[in-house]
Amino acid sequence: MPSRSMSMEVRPEPVSDAPPGTSTGPAAVAALVHGPLDSDRAGDLAGSFKALGDPVRLRLLSMIVSAADGEICVCDLSEAFPLTGPTISHHLRILREAGLVHGVRRGTWVYYRAIPGQLTRLAGVLDADRHGPGAG
Repeated sequence: MPSRSMSMEVRPEPVSDAPPGTSTGPAAVAALVHGPLDSDRAGDLAGSFKALGDPVRLRLLSMIVSAADGEICVCDLSEAFPLTGPTISHHLRILREAGLVHGVRRGTWVYYRAIPGQLTRLAGVLDADRHGPGAG
């Protein structure tokens, strides 16, 4: 059985998990060390990072990313917090709107998956060692 550790490891997966119109290839990764971001790019990235600026949302994302089989039921997410269902739904909506996760309804419950290309894109922006000048 896979480990359910709470690491935020981002594993490369097919881009097919990304929402339509989302670019996740090497050209989409603009590490900060390559130069200043234009205002559109900065605004787009800031929305994603802002979504992760809340401890509850960061924990939710870590639970989704580290879940066995790559997905987790909202029922399991809700049990981990002393918060109401609507509050958990609010936080998950913010993560969805930021393009970090998506959910699929199965019967009564919604199952969430991370969007790997989006997580890779955010990691690439901050990964000065891998994408910086002279990196090879």
